[in-house]
Amino acid sequence: MSGVEPEYAKGAELNAVDRFSTFDPRMTEFYDTHAHLDFPDFEADLPEVVARAERAGITRIVTIGTTLEGSRRAVGLAERFPGVFAAVGVHPGHVDESPDEIRDSLRRLAAHPKVVAIGETGLDFFRRPGAEPVPEEVAAINRRRQESLFRQQLEVAGELGLPVVVHTRDSFRPTMDLLGSSGAGIRAVFHCWVGSLDEAQTVVASGSLVSFTGIATFKNGAAIRAVAAALPAGTFQLETDCPFLAPVPHRGRRCEPAHVAELAPVIAEARGVSLEALSRETCGTARRFFHRMA
Repeated sequence: MSGVEPEYAKGAELNAVDRFSTFDPRMTEFYDTHAHLDFPDFEADLPEVVARAERAGITRIVTIGTTLEGSRRAVGLAERFPGVFAAVGVHPGHVDESPDEIRDSLRRLAAHPKVVAIGETGLDFFRRPGAEPVPEEVAAINRRRQESLFRQQLEVAGELGLPVVVHTRDSFRPTMDLLGSSGAGIRAVFHCWVGSLDEAQTVVASGSLVSFTGIATFKNGAAIRAVAAALPAGTFQLETDCPFLAPVPHRGRRCEPAHVAELAPVIAEARGVSLEALSRETCGTARRFFHRMA
């Protein structure tokens, strides 16, 4: 789930025309490595959403848990659709509604063969501009809970040999410190990358990945495109973070996995490679990272 504010209003008009109906998936294949298919936004038409993704050449989708209950729903969706896989975890924005101890629950969920990662987990120290200030003691308690649940999820990932899907907002250095101190050689993907090139290179040097969303297609996304252009092959993935962050030309509407087909040409152009080359690179990276998905 993105730290960026949603760009569409619930109930906004969706695409009236399936613009991918003539797409030939034999040309290029891509994955959506971070979606939230269990969200209410997809409740009314999920089979159609998955079918549109398939017609767009998006052959695999990782749907991401943000709470324990949401993680259970993600596993259920992975059972329901052959091309859908699940990640299970507790998002830092949901720690106040989470049990203090989540390791046993995550172990049980992660035993499912279609669970390919732990997460979405991490740290989020952002305070919205104009929001009422939170008393420091309350903020400190929330940060400690975030750190505790992040550590637990890293522990489970290390035990099970699974990668981690990381959310970080206004917390890059503490997130890297906790990830590094886990001592388990855990690989992570820092999803919805909006950080600097230096930060991305720090992530890559640690053995982890970053992932790009539709933000890279925005007019003000030049810095993200520059990061995508500069990173070595095999160090990044593509995602939607749907239902958030729909790429141009869908900006302001609900995002869905088929929209990776709009993101991919922008990343390919930034890197000066063909769509076919980007397909081989990003799909291969995802299969190695989410090794249960291979």
